Amino acid sequence: MAAAEAVGAAVAQAPSWRGGFGRLWTAAVVSRFGDSLRTAALPLLAASLTSDPLKVSLVTAVGFLPWLLFGLLGGAVADRVDQRRAMWAVDLVRGALVAAFAAAVALGQASLALLVALAFALTSLQTLFDNAATALLPSLVPKSALGRANARLMTGQQLAGGFLAAPLVPLLLAAGPAVPYAADAATYVLAAALVASLRAGAPDRPARPPGSTLRGETAEGLRALWRDRVLRGLCTATTLCNMGVGALIATLVLHVTGWLHAGHAGYAAAIAAYGAGAVAGGSLTHRLARRLGRPRSVLLAGAVQTGCLAAIGGIRELWVTVAAMAVFGAMGMVWNVNQVTLMQERTPREMLGRTSAAFRTLAVAGAPLGAVLGGATAGAWGLNTPALLASGLFLAAVGALIPALTS
Repeated sequence: MAAAEAVGAAVAQAPSWRGGFGRLWTAAVVSRFGDSLRTAALPLLAASLTSDPLKVSLVTAVGFLPWLLFGLLGGAVADRVDQRRAMWAVDLVRGALVAAFAAAVALGQASLALLVALAFALTSLQTLFDNAATALLPSLVPKSALGRANARLMTGQQLAGGFLAAPLVPLLLAAGPAVPYAADAATYVLAAALVASLRAGAPDRPARPPGSTLRGETAEGLRALWRDRVLRGLCTATTLCNMGVGALIATLVLHVTGWLHAGHAGYAAAIAAYGAGAVAGGSLTHRLARRLGRPRSVLLAGAVQTGCLAAIGGIRELWVTVAAMAVFGAMGMVWNVNQVTLMQERTPREMLGRTSAAFRTLAVAGAPLGAVLGGATAGAWGLNTPALLASGLFLAAVGALIPALTS
């Protein structure tokens, strides 16, 4: 009982909207809103430029590549610089790039090569921004409030991206094909202004040893991740889960329209249920962490998601898929919030950028591999098999977590 009370006290504090967290939250939500406008409009633009499915898919595939190429480097740079300045500078550059792209679309000069180049450039800059943001948050809220701060950040972003931006895209496109991109550029500038107004100074860091290089510092981040039993197990499990999510998402439209024969309305219902579940999961996260602690909350989330995926792949009813997607989204939020918070709690601040970069880079690699496996299994054994494959991968992830989180 005393241990449970200690866990509850450790996660009970709520972050204050003052002191910078409110501005960081607003910047994150505004930026996600703009990103969602762009990412919803880009595939439509790509499809208008070419009818080749492989070429259209390149726009999405290129979004993963910079994480594999520059993710570790972005973390090392984030640990060297003032994270606040890095974030607003990156947002200004991204705003300029998207504004230039909006001008090209307005002038009828957009091409598939330009879309691919934009996706690559924006994600390359994101490798620095995301790692800097992870490292900055502990300087704005107390350690005991990190969990609720992460939950509020992710829930706000889900609301902005999944519920506010998506319905606006057709209206903005009706006003002009360049309007969604111009709006995205404006959100980057606003987010940069909000982050620049934060009072968080450059963190205190020990002096780098003579001859220290970015390559050596990147290796330190990988070693720090490997040495921490909990983070190592969590990274392995998250990589397996991302493979499962990649397999599911890449084939979900075929699963719903082909295997369930539910049409586009059924697919929209499944996607909406996932988004609603993720928002609900933001409030559930704190309650579970308070009762179970963060490690066991992650274990529970993975176990429940395994069952959801088995139901999606094994029961040929639309209502089952919609309900399972809602629960799957809620437990995904529980997993993500606790995963990021555990990393922030267990990693020294001067190593946080590099450790988070190592974690993200390894985990992101699972998604494209899972998408390929999902497509292959769907073609070989049926449209419901990617969900069953994903269930097996999540089960393996839970197995990898048990010795790391319960011993």
